[in-house]
Amino acid sequence: PRDTPFHPMSRRRIVFAALLCPILYLGFWPTPVDPVAWQAPDAPGLTGPYAPNEALSDIELLSLGGEDGPEDLAVDAAGAVYVGVYSGAILRFAPGSTSPEAWAETGGRPLGLAFDAAGTLYIADAYRGLMKADPDGVVRVVATSADGLDFGFADDVDVGPDGRVYFTDASSKFSARRFGDPYLASTMAILEHGGDGRLLVYDPRKDTVEVLAKGLQFANGVAVSHDGRSILVVETAAYRVVRYALEGPDAGRVTPLISNLPGFPDNITRGEEGRYWVGLVSPRDAALDSISDLPWLRRMVARLPNALRPQARPFAHLVAVDDWGRVLHDLQRTEPQFAYTVTAEEVPPYLYVSSLRGPHLGRLPLHRALAHTPQGSADGSR
Repeated sequence: PRDTPFHPMSRRRIVFAALLCPILYLGFWPTPVDPVAWQAPDAPGLTGPYAPNEALSDIELLSLGGEDGPEDLAVDAAGAVYVGVYSGAILRFAPGSTSPEAWAETGGRPLGLAFDAAGTLYIADAYRGLMKADPDGVVRVVATSADGLDFGFADDVDVGPDGRVYFTDASSKFSARRFGDPYLASTMAILEHGGDGRLLVYDPRKDTVEVLAKGLQFANGVAVSHDGRSILVVETAAYRVVRYALEGPDAGRVTPLISNLPGFPDNITRGEEGRYWVGLVSPRDAALDSISDLPWLRRMVARLPNALRPQARPFAHLVAVDDWGRVLHDLQRTEPQFAYTVTAEEVPPYLYVSSLRGPHLGRLPLHRALAHTPQGSADGSR
């Protein structure tokens, strides 16, 4: 009979349904991502000041003792190095030691770390908000919201000379806790490009939080400038670093420091002699850039299984810039054993390097890192 399951007409219907279902899913299935059209700048590639090199090829790898993902690091007054890892622990490398010890536990995912002058460690925790740990490693939550809006993704932190604590909420919409993973939440926020990142300041004397700037494209790394008059913020989804002026004629304004970086910038830290180190966690994705002005297609990409979405690619890349956005140093490594670079911190005689993924903290003799000067040049006018 014609209505048997294996009649040719039934097979055609099955094939049609099999083809139609994924089309309907990709085109109409609900998704939290509501992409905003923008025009990604043409990627500079590894040219000019970013010309290929292997300056990080001999980086020393320090085991984390079974832990993973040393996203950020900080140094106390005695020279001990602290790193936050994926499990929620904060590890401590005593001065001169190459083996870490467990020091504190946040119960979340610590991303940004910074000490104040009194030895208090401030922590930007993706799940729990702004936290602090006393010198004995006792941790407590400091703030979880500002202006009536919960932090979705506390990301990085730095302390100003007056003791005020500057930190970022990478995305108030794409909560790291809601998605169960900071990386997945960041992928969604970057696909949307909705500008829901914020720069905030916590005043420990008043116990208050103030929003300094909003509308940022995945507000990530943060660093107080060398003169203390501005705050530098990484906009990962816009491939740039911007400056928020605290005083002067531009007070309250956000202006570019360096734009159109060749990768996804993550954290930024102060070095000596006017340097700022920026970690590029992954190279730019040409396919993602090519659909920046096609919101409907980016919405379809958001509906794909995570394994089929654009992914960070293993590559190690650090850039040092000055207060005018000029590239001073560019350090790279193609060997994937140590990749996804996030932060570089000068702890003489070493430059310590952290990563998004992996069981190691890296370090390189600082004099060797500073010896590599790029042939080309780039500045904030790019």
